[in-house]
Amino acid sequence: MALRYDCSSASGRSAGLSAAALAVRRGELVVLPTDTVYGIGADAFNLEAVDGLLRAKGRDRAMPSPVLVASSDALHDLVTDFPEQGWALVEAFWPGGLTLVARHRPTLDWDLGETHGTVAVRMPSHPVALDLLAETGPMAVSSANLTRQPSPQDCDAAQGMLGDSVAVYLDGGPTAAAVASSIVDLTGEVPILKRAGAISAERLLKVVPDLKEP
Repeated sequence: MALRYDCSSASGRSAGLSAAALAVRRGELVVLPTDTVYGIGADAFNLEAVDGLLRAKGRDRAMPSPVLVASSDALHDLVTDFPEQGWALVEAFWPGGLTLVARHRPTLDWDLGETHGTVAVRMPSHPVALDLLAETGPMAVSSANLTRQPSPQDCDAAQGMLGDSVAVYLDGGPTAAAVASSIVDLTGEVPILKRAGAISAERLLKVVPDLKEP
């Protein structure tokens, strides 16, 4: 049976973070609030846990999970050939609603799905998410919904869809907006805006003028 913790109080938050960190280390799934929508997460380096995440969502390997990190410093361990434009975007918009797609280090022992050697990375700005990530390290995190269902803005909606496939739910209250993160692909010669979301194209272009829009 899933455990749920009200993170609006200091005691509930502390207990919830401890339980969620233990669950992640055991290879179980957790639901956590982010600054965009609620996410379902697992240890990014636990192949069975990531596979369980995809199954819980009803998602196949052709739609791999993004990775959330607690600090931009984690990029040094996860990606390679990260361009100067990427660092400029990190400086301007992290933590926040911007996901960056880059080449992951070939030595990493993970399997996020059919990524073709890339990884989508984001540092969220929600304090509960950041506290959990600081305990667990990088997590595979996708929106906490069943595939083709709306992304949840509160814990009730996430739990209603995912139920006992998740070990721990961290209830951080409603998220600020239902807008997903923007996605910029940094794997080519010029950055490409793959999805316009929480960070507008206009704001991104001010930092990276050669950003290519769809």
